[in-house]
Amino acid sequence: MALAVWTMSYGFYYAVWVEHQTLESIGGALATSFAHAAQRDSAGLQAAIDKYARAKYNYTREVDAHSHWIGLAMILLILSAMWDRLAFGESARRLLAWTLITGSVVFPLGVLLQESLPELPGKAIPVAGATLLIAGFILVMIGFARRQPS
Repeated sequence: MALAVWTMSYGFYYAVWVEHQTLESIGGALATSFAHAAQRDSAGLQAAIDKYARAKYNYTREVDAHSHWIGLAMILLILSAMWDRLAFGESARRLLAWTLITGSVVFPLGVLLQESLPELPGKAIPVAGATLLIAGFILVMIGFARRQPS
């Protein structure tokens, strides 16, 4: 539930204080690139296209992080309603829950951090989060498949 609240808060913050400025930067870079193209200014055109590419890359990462966070939060909320039905002991279920929660935080956060981190850690963090999620969801499937009928 905390992840869902965090995600909605982040989405509100992003929509009010960040998204419009980012979209304005993207549109401005495109308009500038067209102006430089019309003037046959290839250096200015390239600079404007580079600015557009950076702004678009950042925008995509921010939107991806928000959508992944909210999707993962909803999946975890649905799974929590059926958590007792997993064919694992209490300690294994607790460890599995922490694996999924950690992956659900680290993966989108790593996607956001790609904007500001060097290449290797910028890629390693979301990969680590995604790996936790994949392993966790595989174990959840096994736990439901192993469930003995009552």
